Amino acid sequence: MSPSWFRNGFVYLLILVAVVALFFSFFSQGGKETNRIDVATLAQWVKAGDVERIEVSGDEVRVKRFGRDEWFVTHKEPSVGLTETLRDFGVTQEQLSSVLSYEAKPASQWGNWVALLGGFLPLIFVAGLFYLLMRQAQGTNNQALTFGKSRARLFTGDRPRVTFDDVAGANESKQELAEVVEFLREPEKFMRLGARIPKGILLVGPPGTGKTLLAKAVSGEAGVPFFSISGSEFVEMFVGVGASRVRDLFDQAKKNSPCIVFVDEIDAVGRHRGAGLGGSHDEREQTLNQILVEMDGFDTDTNVIVMAATNRPDILDPALLRPGRFDRQVVLDRPDVRGREEIFRVHTRGKPLAPDVDLALLAKQTPGFVGADIENVVNEAAILAARHNQNVITQADFEAAIEKVIAGPERRSRIISEEEKRIVAYHEAGHAIVMASLPYTDVVHKVSIVSRGMALGYTLGLPEDDRYLRRRTKFMNDLAGMLGGRVAEEIVFNDITTGASDDLEKATKLARRMVTEYGMSEKLGPLTFGEKQELVFLGREIGEQRNYSESVAQLIDSEVRSIIEEAYLTARRILLEKRDKLDLIASKLMEVETLEGDEFRRLLNGETDVSAQTASASVATQAPAKTQPRPEQSVEPGIWSPRGAPGLQEGTSQA
Repeated sequence: MSPSWFRNGFVYLLILVAVVALFFSFFSQGGKETNRIDVATLAQWVKAGDVERIEVSGDEVRVKRFGRDEWFVTHKEPSVGLTETLRDFGVTQEQLSSVLSYEAKPASQWGNWVALLGGFLPLIFVAGLFYLLMRQAQGTNNQALTFGKSRARLFTGDRPRVTFDDVAGANESKQELAEVVEFLREPEKFMRLGARIPKGILLVGPPGTGKTLLAKAVSGEAGVPFFSISGSEFVEMFVGVGASRVRDLFDQAKKNSPCIVFVDEIDAVGRHRGAGLGGSHDEREQTLNQILVEMDGFDTDTNVIVMAATNRPDILDPALLRPGRFDRQVVLDRPDVRGREEIFRVHTRGKPLAPDVDLALLAKQTPGFVGADIENVVNEAAILAARHNQNVITQADFEAAIEKVIAGPERRSRIISEEEKRIVAYHEAGHAIVMASLPYTDVVHKVSIVSRGMALGYTLGLPEDDRYLRRRTKFMNDLAGMLGGRVAEEIVFNDITTGASDDLEKATKLARRMVTEYGMSEKLGPLTFGEKQELVFLGREIGEQRNYSESVAQLIDSEVRSIIEEAYLTARRILLEKRDKLDLIASKLMEVETLEGDEFRRLLNGETDVSAQTASASVATQAPAKTQPRPEQSVEPGIWSPRGAPGLQEGTSQA
């Protein structure tokens, strides 16, 4: 039986005694009497000869009259007999003897107990209330005493574990961490050569690349206790709590040595000191100071490895990053095409796949995707297959899921006029033709005027290979492709709409970065302009400081305009030369709404007998769902592809 039951037993006993006392106080009289009278009334009834039976129990007198079923109750004086009491009211012995039945009963013991309990009942309730208040106060004190305890979760390895086989697309990172696992398993192998175990390992990478998953895999491979905690769980509004929790965490870790302590999102407590709003006495900085001492203080002869994960290593305190605390920084970058294929294999493990599923092709169609994106694609494909009552997941389901993740869900319920539909068709056709006519743009994968997410239409362009370096020619080709929709509207309708607003914004940002960051301006030369201002405590840029003169600013604006105009003229020249193809592709889009990449290229090459069945079937596999459009990530920041979507944001590929 649990100890809490014994602690609460006294309270339950008090409640039971109170209920029993109340019960007997109300129901001990039975159900025979219904009225109460005084002794004078009883004397009058006796004189009149109207009393059939009298029962005396202690001081209580019950009376029954002739011809009635009800009983009457009265009370005589204590220690005085009923005869003497009635004699005082003028009742003679002869009149009293006329009563047919007279019975004297001993006083009820229950009445005495009830009276006793009734007297002690207020005291019992006061004592019970005091006991409950003391218990509650004691519980509050216990919580206060445990407020500074660590909230880390301990995994001892008795559950199903995550291993390196569950992590794909990060071979170099796994190799770095495999040495840590080997050190925990066989420390003598390294100690013979004088090597020491790394104090800390910092996992750095964009969101979704598998930092937390890799930390779990290290714990599963090493088979040692694993403490997991988030950086935000250290800091509270009370001063000193964060440092107390850090001390308690490392005390527990030392008792379970060798072990691993994993701090997720360490940038919550590891930001630069001195940047906080509270100065050097900021609670977060006190917590960071305690972490620094625990990781590399005087008492360091323990086999405790600290692993931490962050996607903002630039804002961490330098004292935290130095060797001796975090000896290694393991970078988890976005996976390349082979890494994405391995991740697809991990996430499709155990799922029924159709024979036509080509994971290598899917990896090529998802440049810039991280592990979390690929897991989402596989899950969306499975949902689409289940929605169509299929037994297996097909290639079409995966491709539809990829488009859904990139550009958002289809919105076929959106009703637009035929005139706006025609404008959208020419807009998307202009994007696609310019992109297909230039050598360094992404390959057109699909062109559609079906509303998807927040976009009225989209042109999906995917690169053939992963790119890590971008040349100026590539940027100029991309700018021409961005402006192709605006140029097509101007050529065909001799007017412009708001549909190109998003394209113009992206093009302007890219052109300005070419001038101010990449040194791709002939007039300004290989220089960078502008210094970012950032509050480390807030973790974001708040502006840009101009480190150049007004004349240089005018020259920057002039160069940005010149780059945009050059790309605009390139797009206009291409569309004027291929005006017949523009009309053909736009009319075909009006007819079938979606063109796959191969069908688009056949139309561009002059083939006019393209069947619409394939495109329609491909569109039919895509079903709308409530998912907001998200940018597809690529390597270089600010590079936007695919483009399209008049007026509203489309599926994009951004760094």
